[in-house]
Amino acid sequence: MDFSLSDNSREVLERVSDFCEREVLPRNREMIQAFKVEANFDPALLTPLRARARSLGLWNFAMTELDDGVAGYPLSNLDYAPVAEYLGRILWSSKVFNCQWPDVPNMVALQQCATPEQKAVWLRPLLDGDCHSAFAMTEPEVASSDATNIATRIERDGDCYVVSGTKWYISGSAHPQCRFYMVLGISNPEASANRRHSVVMVPRNAEGVTIGPRSTFFGFTEPAGPAHALRFDNVRVPVGNRIGGEGDGFRVAQARLAPARLHHCMRAVGQCELLIELMLQRAAERRTFGRAVIDYDTLQGWIALSRVQVEQIRLLTWKTAWLVDTRGSQGAFRDLAILKVAVVQAYRAIADRAVQVFGAMGGNDISPVSESYAWSRAFAIADGPDEVHLRTIFNREAIPASTIANSPYMPGPDLLFRTSAGGGIPE
Repeated sequence: MDFSLSDNSREVLERVSDFCEREVLPRNREMIQAFKVEANFDPALLTPLRARARSLGLWNFAMTELDDGVAGYPLSNLDYAPVAEYLGRILWSSKVFNCQWPDVPNMVALQQCATPEQKAVWLRPLLDGDCHSAFAMTEPEVASSDATNIATRIERDGDCYVVSGTKWYISGSAHPQCRFYMVLGISNPEASANRRHSVVMVPRNAEGVTIGPRSTFFGFTEPAGPAHALRFDNVRVPVGNRIGGEGDGFRVAQARLAPARLHHCMRAVGQCELLIELMLQRAAERRTFGRAVIDYDTLQGWIALSRVQVEQIRLLTWKTAWLVDTRGSQGAFRDLAILKVAVVQAYRAIADRAVQVFGAMGGNDISPVSESYAWSRAFAIADGPDEVHLRTIFNREAIPASTIANSPYMPGPDLLFRTSAGGGIPE
């Protein structure tokens, strides 16, 4: 495996970082004011930034493929990894280049599973940046970590489906530009567990759709817009709004799952890099008991350990991206699970250290340290809780048929019970 940056990756990274340094980072405090204080998730300053980025061809590079005539510069997952890492330093910056979640995973699912006619209606506006979307899966009444529990009903009635149920923690569902929801629900209750569900497209303004209370997680607000609860009361949509075949719900969901997990991990590496940078700055300017905080062995150990963890998860992220590129998401299924667990553990540990270094400032809900702390904790649950991933990893391990006593790597019982170089157990 060669992890040196390709020409494409290097070019895009240089252009993106230059654009962000000149035009995005100087507006960061304005965006924090808009997001955190004014609850404005579509401030006016985003429009010219997005238009400028698109005019420069810095658009849609989180997609690995694009149809003819679609604006953008698609990159392989491995080529995108360092770019996404950089964008992770300023989470909202992904929106400038139309690389934001949950839209990119939704675009991937539509790219793979939608018909040409459906792509024209649902995918093309997303690729053009004309709207946003949301994926409505998790529910308050069931353990959504087991997707077979999803209970929202999608029932056929002539040429329509009738959607009924409640969802929550649906990222970006109340964003002013969110135009539709991809809804996962049970359509074939008598089928096998993995064939009961389907995905249908539900317009946000459809009769019977209610946007309920805001769903916060330790105060964290996603750049996509805060998650909300959604209620679908006998919402009728045409049968043509179904993505994939009836019962293909998990296939559609799986299509978006790999890029969602992978891209989140890429951005988390960037967040960890930022936290190390901020810890160094904060520790250098604070003094306790006559010494700069950065001069204490404990702090130096925290920074060093954080650097070790970042190097580990970066290499694991790039390896997994390469595997997805070469084997597909199913071929990298175990590795995606390993990556998710490793990144969460490193991210949470580094964010926790950053809070300690920053002191009270680290708990201020406006600061990037507080944001990282909350998001790293949410990440242990979102996109599959760690426990589910650990079970997946274990299930991919082959348990040998032979016993430990027969293993050629073990010395055997006679040698195990020797008490000295030449003797056995005394009588």
